Amino acid sequence: MSDNRARVFFGNELRRMREHGGLTGKQLADALGCTPQWISTMESGRKVSEQSAHDLDTYFRTDGIFHRLWRLANEVDVPITLPPGFAEYQQRERQANAIRVYSSLLVNGLFQTEGYIRSVMASVDDSDVDEFIQERLRRQEALTRRDRPHIWFSLDEGVLRRAIGGTEVLREQLRYLIELGKQPNTMVQVVPQTVGYYPGLTGSFTLLGFKDGTNAAYTESAGTGILIEQPSRVSEYVVRYDSVRGYALSIGESRALISAVMESL
Repeated sequence: MSDNRARVFFGNELRRMREHGGLTGKQLADALGCTPQWISTMESGRKVSEQSAHDLDTYFRTDGIFHRLWRLANEVDVPITLPPGFAEYQQRERQANAIRVYSSLLVNGLFQTEGYIRSVMASVDDSDVDEFIQERLRRQEALTRRDRPHIWFSLDEGVLRRAIGGTEVLREQLRYLIELGKQPNTMVQVVPQTVGYYPGLTGSFTLLGFKDGTNAAYTESAGTGILIEQPSRVSEYVVRYDSVRGYALSIGESRALISAVMESL
């Protein structure tokens, strides 16, 4: 049984509505196009998917109740695997039409391959790691959707050389960054190690830009995520990001460096 009370409540509501409708698990599964085992899994409160939540709302005509419960269950899960404050940031990230990311230690989660994610999460003792990984991969749909935002990803050269997950995992990650940088809406730039000290070494951060001209900044420290929307404070991060890009190689030079590091592995 899940210890996520929102997911358990989801399962109880599903069972109640199924039984109220005089349906067996198989009958409901046939109606939704899934398996009876999946119905049982959801009713037990172990797992539930967003698509199933939408399907249940449509089938039972519940005006979005199941989807709201699914969202609540995800928010309850957040403290287990993500820094406090990240859930709020993620909501804002979905609304952004411009995303500027700087990474000083690891590839930012928005650009991680599945192998890289698994390697980063390898030390986490949590039965929901697989679910977290899938959620992170779903988050990356922002990179390919029709109204995808413009993205600038700057990173320290040390990120390219840090052996996360071993040679094959790192090579796959670097190859993905090269392909990502070829997309018209995405620019990937690397700050070379020859630079020495520069403002980016104080820590990673993300800037979100919105259609109304406003911006927000996000940074993590001591296991806590901080979403910053006060204009005077956000402007400090805008200046810092522009400064970091000033130390970075051009897009073409950055791609060549990533390729060279990949080929050296």
